Amino acid sequence: MLDVLAQVLAVPGLGWVVVVAVMAGLVHGFAGFGAALIFMPMASRFLPVETAVAAFSISNIASVFTLMPGAWRVAERRTVMWMIAAACVTASLGLWVLRSTDLTLMRWAVLFVCSLTLVALMGGWRVRTEPSFAARGFVGGAAGFLGGATGLNGPVMILFQLARADTIAVSRANTLLFLTLTSACLLPLMVLQNMLPLSSIVLGLVLLVPYGIGTRLGAAVFDPSREAFYRSTAYAIIALAIVLGLPIWG
Repeated sequence: MLDVLAQVLAVPGLGWVVVVAVMAGLVHGFAGFGAALIFMPMASRFLPVETAVAAFSISNIASVFTLMPGAWRVAERRTVMWMIAAACVTASLGLWVLRSTDLTLMRWAVLFVCSLTLVALMGGWRVRTEPSFAARGFVGGAAGFLGGATGLNGPVMILFQLARADTIAVSRANTLLFLTLTSACLLPLMVLQNMLPLSSIVLGLVLLVPYGIGTRLGAAVFDPSREAFYRSTAYAIIALAIVLGLPIWG
């Protein structure tokens, strides 16, 4: 175990990965989304995508204690749990895609998903009709597949939530609950597909504390009355992460 910890601490760029984990947690606690959008593009510069997905899923367990209790009280629990169940079913297929796809291609896929999501979020479109139970299941399933394949279980859910006319408090709570539990759902699925080596577990535990600190700081400054401010701040950080995560930098 100590040997594995020594190997993890010797990973090139680990300091930057820790900084990115804090930033990802900060935005996640603040805006209710964006952690994976920030973490994955940057972390995949220093780590294989499989390792980054596993480490992020473990570090995100911190949200269970720092963010989920508050979100649980506000979220539409019944419908969100149905979407989480659908996501857990399709995540295995996404993990298979991740395991069998070229890593450079996956890095570009991650950045493409991030960029597409950012553009759509900044567009500010809304859907006025209430989605059916089946539509919610489809959204959850799509998010689960994408989460398994790229580590980004948020974009589909984020678009779905922001397209609705919910208050920011409810939208944030729904997204937090979904992202926290679907990320945790990936862990046993990764074990079943032999995609969770000890080194990834140790790295995730190393990132657990800085990520948790970030989520607490973000949640502390969340103010539902300042929607424009917190959205624009999150968008700016996500855009920076996308640019810095481009494979052209090496």
